[in-house]
Amino acid sequence: MSGAGAASAQSVTSWPDTYLGRVEALAVMEGLNARLLAGRSATVTLEGWCSEHGMATDPRLTATLLRDVDKPASEETRRRLAAGPDTVLKYRRVRLACGDHVLSEADNWYVPERLTPEMNRLLETTDTPFGRAVQALGTTRQTIGADRLWQPLPPGWDQAVPPDPACAPLAIPDRLFSHRAVLFTAERVPFSEVVETYASAILDFRRAARPADPACGAGPPSRP
Repeated sequence: MSGAGAASAQSVTSWPDTYLGRVEALAVMEGLNARLLAGRSATVTLEGWCSEHGMATDPRLTATLLRDVDKPASEETRRRLAAGPDTVLKYRRVRLACGDHVLSEADNWYVPERLTPEMNRLLETTDTPFGRAVQALGTTRQTIGADRLWQPLPPGWDQAVPPDPACAPLAIPDRLFSHRAVLFTAERVPFSEVVETYASAILDFRRAARPADPACGAGPPSRP
């Protein structure tokens, strides 16, 4: 890493494996989750998140198109897109990053005949994020599934005695939560189904120092 991206990564503070650390991680995840569910574009929402949390000098998302991968659409996807067996569907998989932070990975099935030639060109030959490529359609989205892939606190935590702190950095898995949504044009024509999986990097931002947990005797360490 180099430049502002390296400086940002070096100043990130680990989330401590304490009761407060887990509650804060859950609150941050749920806050972003709610914004994504309420928003019209995951790309726009993530760019706002990146900017607000100072994760890169330029908060504009960049996409890395994963080429030579394919995943056939399910019958349920075709039904939701009103695409018969003879309708051509294309598949696209990208990783979306803010600076050096890969925030999400998206699997996308779309109906090319419902897009403009320029939109299809961008999707097939460039790394342009899907939401940015099709924004002229006046896109709206309908969420059809939302799954939490990591729960920082166990079931019943709100009525249980807080566990003893581990006095170490919190082990955060690679994947935190995912959404499945159908995208529509301004005329309510479905043209795409997307599965977005949000990564642990959404928590990679600098936080103000917290008081040390008395049971641990030291503050949370900084990441190298």
